Amino acid sequence: MLRRQARLRREYLFRKNLEGKEKEAYEKKRKIRDALNNGTPVPTELREEALKLKKSIDKEDATREEVHSHMDDEYARAGVYDPKIFLTTSRDPSTKLQQFSKEMALILPNSIRTNRGGHLISELVAATQSNDCTDLVILHEHRGEPDAMVICHMPYGPTAYFSLANVIIRHDIPDKVPVSQQYPHLLFQNFSTPLGERVSNILKYLFPVPKEDSTRVMTFVNENDYISFRHHTFKKHRNDVDLTEIGPRFEMRLFQIKLGTVDMKDADNEFVLRPFMNTAKNKNYL
Repeated sequence: MLRRQARLRREYLFRKNLEGKEKEAYEKKRKIRDALNNGTPVPTELREEALKLKKSIDKEDATREEVHSHMDDEYARAGVYDPKIFLTTSRDPSTKLQQFSKEMALILPNSIRTNRGGHLISELVAATQSNDCTDLVILHEHRGEPDAMVICHMPYGPTAYFSLANVIIRHDIPDKVPVSQQYPHLLFQNFSTPLGERVSNILKYLFPVPKEDSTRVMTFVNENDYISFRHHTFKKHRNDVDLTEIGPRFEMRLFQIKLGTVDMKDADNEFVLRPFMNTAKNKNYL
């Protein structure tokens, strides 16, 4: 099992290293294809290899016409198989963190909540992979308040680190209703940049595809790089829609995306929130 995981990881890194070369070849083929379709002369810098590129273009099918990246490999099974989440906390969790983890298990369908005990991060990753889980979610706290969440996609990554603020669990929400077990519809708002799309994909693929008649909705709203999470059910009454909050609710802020699993110390960083970024008030990254 360990040898197979190491081999798959090497193959993934090899494909990732080929991205630059494949993108360059894709741009050359695109120029040749445009010249042939429009009846224009082949660009001067490509005339020597035009015939070779033309033969390569003729052999391609629809799936090979577009350039692919490591992101396609990371979520290749998304939408085909339902996600399976391995959920745990930091060591020696407080009562509030345990309660919050129970509510997160209700939010994430097909999740397995496990007590952390004294297990190391590497042991958690191994357990996640051996049980064919698609993601590992770890909740952290500071002085009894949940303050961070780590989402690690298996088996290659990425790993996203979020800080949590203003966490209100279901116990503190008045007039709460039982949690529906339907697969939820997802709403994402203001995730307009490439990094925002990356974050929305990381969050989106934690949930399976819902049925059309599902009345459960989860909302992620980005405002100034702070993501507000809300959980509702709705009922339709002719021209009106009644929303009922289920909870919990909290705010998230991305501070790191790592191209690898959570136990890899030498993995490359795709994004890191630097201290000077806090002073750039007019710059939004999501």
